[in-house]
Amino acid sequence: MTGPTGNTRVVLVTGLSGAGKSSALKALEDLGYEAVDNVPLSLVPNLVQPTGDDEAPGAVAVGVDCRTRAFSAERFGRLMAALRAREDLDPALLFLDANDTVLNRRFTETRRRHPLAIDRPVQDGIDHERQLMNPIRGIADHLIDSSDLTGHDLRRLMRKQFHLDRPDTLAITVTSFSFPRGLPRDADMVIDVRFLHNPHYTPELRPLTGRDPGVAEFIRQDPEFPGFFQRIGDLVLSLLPNYHREGKAYLTIAFGCTGGRHRSVFIAESLSTLLRDRGFGVTTVHRDAVMESGSPPPSRQDSDT
Repeated sequence: MTGPTGNTRVVLVTGLSGAGKSSALKALEDLGYEAVDNVPLSLVPNLVQPTGDDEAPGAVAVGVDCRTRAFSAERFGRLMAALRAREDLDPALLFLDANDTVLNRRFTETRRRHPLAIDRPVQDGIDHERQLMNPIRGIADHLIDSSDLTGHDLRRLMRKQFHLDRPDTLAITVTSFSFPRGLPRDADMVIDVRFLHNPHYTPELRPLTGRDPGVAEFIRQDPEFPGFFQRIGDLVLSLLPNYHREGKAYLTIAFGCTGGRHRSVFIAESLSTLLRDRGFGVTTVHRDAVMESGSPPPSRQDSDT
């Protein structure tokens, strides 16, 4: 995970308080950077230095601002010059800014105190910080004005400007579950498949699961199944590029039935297969199903799949 030159990628993230430095650092972390915040300037070179037998880090993002101990624009400039002089590094300085109206509004909405105006109006802190940070703004490699950006906009911009050479893919999980045992807490999309014919009421299928051929064929024979699965597949495939474009890193799609053993398992397996056939990486999880065929029938409440 290195920069275009193959050297260790180092991004120093700085700017005005309230302009989005924390969000930018989180975006870089999601892109594969080792992200640390508010590090004393004197320690930054150590963060990008191999220690002992360890390999040099592939990509590092460091948040530095006026809160940093012994911070000054002059020291910051010397640090940036030293990093740029090293042949093993690919350094970049990102400066985040926003107009005064937006910064004032953000501090008001979050009820946070400006770090340079603990006992004075926010505007005093903004003015002081602008004066302090202006020399650093002038040497920045990347300047982002977040005044009119949403969180999604900023993440998209960060991905475009600071992506690494690792695959940037959406991690998809398809899971089955039992409604009586509760919804999966991490589910982004929940689909109820209890309208399909229930294999539980066929005695020879009851102890099996949706991964067994007999159960799969039973559900396929339901007249509602072909149209339903076609529509679900089309919906998910049409949404995936949009989630990826919005910068979403994880997507969990959950199918639920009564016992989480037959119908939800079969639909989850079928959608996983469809997505893999289309080239997506998918993890399939059956939260409430016992996968061994011939296992003892569950209790009455849980067996009504």
